[in-house]
Amino acid sequence: MKTLLIVYHTGGVKTAKMAEAVERGARSETGVNVIVKRCAEAGPEDVLAADGLILGTPENFGYMSGMMKDFLERVFYPCEGKLNGRPWALFVGAGQDGSGAVNSVEKIVTGLRLQKVHDPIIGLKDLTPEILANCEELGAAIAAGISLGVF
Repeated sequence: MKTLLIVYHTGGVKTAKMAEAVERGARSETGVNVIVKRCAEAGPEDVLAADGLILGTPENFGYMSGMMKDFLERVFYPCEGKLNGRPWALFVGAGQDGSGAVNSVEKIVTGLRLQKVHDPIIGLKDLTPEILANCEELGAAIAAGISLGVF
């Protein structure tokens, strides 16, 4: 069975609700083991065991959260050169425009040679039903792609 790892950090409600929607969508697909962990709980062994990765972070000071940066720093060298082509996607709970958080995460995962398979979902200010639906669709799409071997 294929595994989808969802790793996120939140200090509030917005990114947590986005993560719940992503998880709900991912779990709607059969044939995929969905593992959800907060950044502090996830490590290199989780990433190496996953067939795909969805990351979630709030936008803090125009950047990814410190816990997401910590997670990426802890997994980078143990995973470097071992993830080539694995699919990944991102969701951001943003207060500004989210671009700083997106760019900072993308710079790091580019070095891991992951394959971006979906544009980032950015939840600006207040979450709308549309943003949450997009998050749910993101989880379902990545899980289906992994299950079907599309990625």
